[in-house]
Amino acid sequence: MSINKIVWLGGNKAIRLGYLAILSIGLSACVNEDVSDLTQYIASIKARPKGAIDPLPEIKVIEPFAFKPEGLRDPFHAMEKAEESTSIEAAIGNGIKPDFTRRKEELEAFPLETLKMVGTVVMKSNLWGLVKADDGTIHRVKEGNYIGKNYGKIIHIVTDKIELMEIVPDKPGTWREQQASLVLTE
Repeated sequence: MSINKIVWLGGNKAIRLGYLAILSIGLSACVNEDVSDLTQYIASIKARPKGAIDPLPEIKVIEPFAFKPEGLRDPFHAMEKAEESTSIEAAIGNGIKPDFTRRKEELEAFPLETLKMVGTVVMKSNLWGLVKADDGTIHRVKEGNYIGKNYGKIIHIVTDKIELMEIVPDKPGTWREQQASLVLTE
């Protein structure tokens, strides 16, 4: 038997009676309270009509998919090998391809459609073209410079036009040349 039980059983009767008096007063307060409003509320809730429960949504059957990787590229091998093979195919194809090792010039950052020829200037008996970029900057170009996103090389400049030859992708792994020009607009 624990010490607490010994104290309770053998303890002072006055203390035990005090605990019982406090407990009975606390419980009598709960019992004597008026709970009629609570009883009425519960009755009103039970008297409400029962609502219908919506049916469960229909389960859609999903057909299983069988993955067949035959003939597809392995996603765990590096893409560089695939690019090398396309550049080899391009070299074998028609021999036309851009020089990927060449350092890009400033006007190659802009699509050709956003560039405008705004004039020409003669310096040391050379005719230079003036090209306005999309950002508002005017650039001076000469024959041999590159402009546009399609590796466009300037082949001829006249007072009202800049002619260039672009190298554009044709079929996968092959390239072709196409002529383009910028006409004087301002």
